[in-house]
Amino acid sequence: MNYLAHLYLSGDSDEIKLGNFIGDYVKGNKYLNYPEKVAYGIRMHRSIDSFTDSHADVRECNKLLKPGFGRHAGIVSDIFFDHFLASRFHEYSSYTLRQFSKQAHSVFISNFGLLPLRVKQFLPFLIQHKRLESYAMRETMFHVLEIMSRRTSLPSNSQWAFEILNQEYDQFETLFRSFFNEMIGFVESEFEIEISKPPTQLELS
Repeated sequence: MNYLAHLYLSGDSDEIKLGNFIGDYVKGNKYLNYPEKVAYGIRMHRSIDSFTDSHADVRECNKLLKPGFGRHAGIVSDIFFDHFLASRFHEYSSYTLRQFSKQAHSVFISNFGLLPLRVKQFLPFLIQHKRLESYAMRETMFHVLEIMSRRTSLPSNSQWAFEILNQEYDQFETLFRSFFNEMIGFVESEFEIEISKPPTQLELS
């Protein structure tokens, strides 16, 4: 999962959100250097990634993306999933996407000293460009992948990814919905997280 999903799955705890947000940048047992709940969020991040990587629906998404991204297909799936979550955020959360994003920004700024160096370096860009909110727009997927291809080992194939997203949009969204409903159940049961869902979701659960 990508940034927005990890934050959403953290519930209302600022410390767990922080840990889940920085999870990719804290290696090995270095999570022990963090406050207890932040460390809990880091370990939770790792479990979420393991659950994601082994899920059949995610593997189906990766198959669609492998012709253009090979072993990096899962990274692109993660980014696409943040788009589907953002574009339908009102169906998953009692907060608006803007409210949620602004609250997350506040958590990051208030705990800036705890952030790994790499996170400190990209955080101003994330906040200034309202990156979490921007995931709701399909066109953002192209720009995010362009940036990642310049800064990481992700293949420079953004145009192809955007085209396959448009061609198979309904299938990607169906797979995301199926997977994410199970992910929410996993997090709530395994980590005793309470996620603020809209009334319609509460009535169905």
